[in-house]
Amino acid sequence: MSLAFVFPGQGSQVVGMGVSLAEAFPRAREVFAAVDDALGQHLFRLMKEGPEEELTLTENAQPALMAVSLAVMRTLENDFNVTVDGAAFVAGHSLGEYSALAAAGALTLEDAAKLLKLRGQAMQRAVPVGEGAIAALIGKVDVALAEQIAEAGSKAGVCVVANDNNVGNVVISGSAKGVAAGIEYAKTQGVRAIPLNVSAPFHSPLMQPAAEAMAEALTVAAIAAPLCPVVANVTARPTSDPETIRRLLVEQVTGRVRWRESVLWMVESGGATKFAEAGAGKVLTAMCKRLAPDAEAIALNTPPDLEEFAATL
Repeated sequence: MSLAFVFPGQGSQVVGMGVSLAEAFPRAREVFAAVDDALGQHLFRLMKEGPEEELTLTENAQPALMAVSLAVMRTLENDFNVTVDGAAFVAGHSLGEYSALAAAGALTLEDAAKLLKLRGQAMQRAVPVGEGAIAALIGKVDVALAEQIAEAGSKAGVCVVANDNNVGNVVISGSAKGVAAGIEYAKTQGVRAIPLNVSAPFHSPLMQPAAEAMAEALTVAAIAAPLCPVVANVTARPTSDPETIRRLLVEQVTGRVRWRESVLWMVESGGATKFAEAGAGKVLTAMCKRLAPDAEAIALNTPPDLEEFAATL
């Protein structure tokens, strides 16, 4: 068995996430307390009690999702003797790449929390509310068709392919006018286009101010060589070089999340046979199952999930 840990991105957050872990495991409680201390806010209380609209704010959702992922990983290590260096790869979807890096020891928990808080704030500031948009292209759509749709949208404004998530699940992002034009063109191609209720046009050129803010922050951030290779969003290939990781994290803010290619590379070239999604929700688990039906994919959300997973290793 060749194992890859994968870490979810924004959209997987839900009020109550991480609570059962904190109730069952001291190491999970330590993670949540450390993130609260690093950020100087009661983030875990917000995760536990809500309100949902405050948790969903980008600057809160990003460090909160990372905290749940690291609570899973630290608990696996402490309580079940399952360590990340036993994995072939780690990979994360968008903000989940920071979770992957923290899990693999390339970033400290505290630095990952601070960087994600800043990343969320910078993304929110980059484009005034209402001027950006994102839409999911669902159904009979591949990357080539999605790029054609984005090109049509770009005649009215900014429109690019932001997330290549899965077979039949590609996301376009950009200005409100550009994405609206892309949606209209998608209809002529028989593709369902669903506008997403998000606060900013992530992974588009409009995020350049946020990329510049992250470049400045990452220049002084300490990044160590990870304990196992990290498959980067923007290249869909593994890296263990700290300076390459630093550069790719900046590129990731405006660049495409190549998740489909990342999973396929881990299976076809990296030999991955098992994916374990550490953190909130099961979004990546479903994607991995569809992309790699011969590989096993499981979600690690609750104490029983962790116990059952450890027993299989």
